[in-house]
Amino acid sequence: MTTTTEARTETEQRAFAFLRLNERPPKPRKRGVTEIRGPYYTPVGRRYLDDLLETMGAYVDTLKYAGGSFALMPRETVRALNELCHQHEVEVSTGGFLEYVLTQRGDAVARYLEECQELGFDIVEISSGFVTLPVDDLVRLTSAVGKAGLKAKPEVGIQFGAGGASSVEALEAEGTRDVGQAIELAKRHLDAGAHMLMIESEGITEQVREWRTDVVAEIVSELGLEQVTFEAADPDVFSWYVKNYGIDVNLFVDHSQIVQLECLRAGIWGTQDTWGRMLSYGPRSSDEESPEP
Repeated sequence: MTTTTEARTETEQRAFAFLRLNERPPKPRKRGVTEIRGPYYTPVGRRYLDDLLETMGAYVDTLKYAGGSFALMPRETVRALNELCHQHEVEVSTGGFLEYVLTQRGDAVARYLEECQELGFDIVEISSGFVTLPVDDLVRLTSAVGKAGLKAKPEVGIQFGAGGASSVEALEAEGTRDVGQAIELAKRHLDAGAHMLMIESEGITEQVREWRTDVVAEIVSELGLEQVTFEAADPDVFSWYVKNYGIDVNLFVDHSQIVQLECLRAGIWGTQDTWGRMLSYGPRSSDEESPEP
């Protein structure tokens, strides 16, 4: 566990350390976790990732491959990227590629989990945006990931057909599920040993005509903040989450947005409606239950 003294030393190494920022718990964090998207919209190679983590690695908790991008790369390149993340205390997630693996049937899932271990992945996301599985099967997948020595991160949402660049009209035609149903599924995943839950943004803040902030409120009320990561597709979305739930909300953003998000968490920059409003009460540690005076 990182002590308060060690955390203070890390802060003092920061440029302009005399300026006071909102204190963030040191890694490994249980709250205020930031997951960033890796290769997908743009390639992310070792040199680019090395620069990113050299400058902002202290604020990145997880790197998530998207769209199965690792399946297009040489094995040693994937291994090297994952090892670089580990050097900066950044865990690595597969993203929701498991639902494609499921279409292969046979022993594909077992072989997939085995290769995830071999290549240095830490987290396997379990999504079902395009495929339909019985709830019991989804929960069994969470258990299987844990038994394979990896952390399960099930994706839960209210939008049928989520996970691609579908239009608002197409998703409206698919319809949504009841938030209570999504919460019950989330609880079953947690009971099965899920490490954390990813809350799919589509149907809530993405590809909708109006944001479903009521869904977010119900999820937070039933599951708490520590057990969920909210997908925040653009700066307006992650600004809304931080403004309404504080700097300790767990968020998934694109790697290009890490600086903007952390400036907001730190309270040093923002838009007209957020600048100067983001505060914390310290000192803070990664595992404290409540702040002490």
